[in-house]
Amino acid sequence: MLKVEIITANPFSQNTALLYHTETKSACIIDPGAYSPSERTSLVETINQLGLKPKYLLNTHCHLDHVFSNRLIAETFGLELYIHPLEEQVLRTVPVVAERYGIPMTEELLLHSHFLDVSKPIDLDGMKIEMLFCPGHSPGSVCFYNLESNICIGGDVLFRDSIGRTDLPGGDYQTLISSIKNNLFKLPKDMVVYPGHGPSTTIGYEKKHNSFLK
Repeated sequence: MLKVEIITANPFSQNTALLYHTETKSACIIDPGAYSPSERTSLVETINQLGLKPKYLLNTHCHLDHVFSNRLIAETFGLELYIHPLEEQVLRTVPVVAERYGIPMTEELLLHSHFLDVSKPIDLDGMKIEMLFCPGHSPGSVCFYNLESNICIGGDVLFRDSIGRTDLPGGDYQTLISSIKNNLFKLPKDMVVYPGHGPSTTIGYEKKHNSFLK
């Protein structure tokens, strides 16, 4: 089975997801957002304390709050970065966006090593991590999920009682609504979604209660 540990950090209260195999401890580090020195230290310490063996470094999308510690994780654990092809330009603009927010980068930007193919699941020691292409918040947003473990790492596509913002470059409201209804909502109702900000939710809860999706 797979299990997830969520670590909230940085000025945007972003959720880093440590998705790992409960038996082998192999792990995917998804959207490492640790920003301050103490957050960066805590992230690495948590990974080590859990006995995890990081195997993949993944971004659901490449807005600055989701990539602050990509290089830290890559260099500490010898990993390469996987992103959707449509996020490459988003990633390259991170230093400019950070400057506009008045939040200086704490490390040199790590560019991607590999492009994700959403049709090809990621193998984590026999556990299949599948992907859904869900643009709208960002051009190449993806959600990672495992049916057996009932876990979905949703990035900023869907939040509890809300949805991702669409007023950033590359965002589009109707595209996001379509992504959620036509892609994400195909998952089982009891699928637990861990978003990029805020508490977890379920597909069934959002279908019933999310006013943006009525």
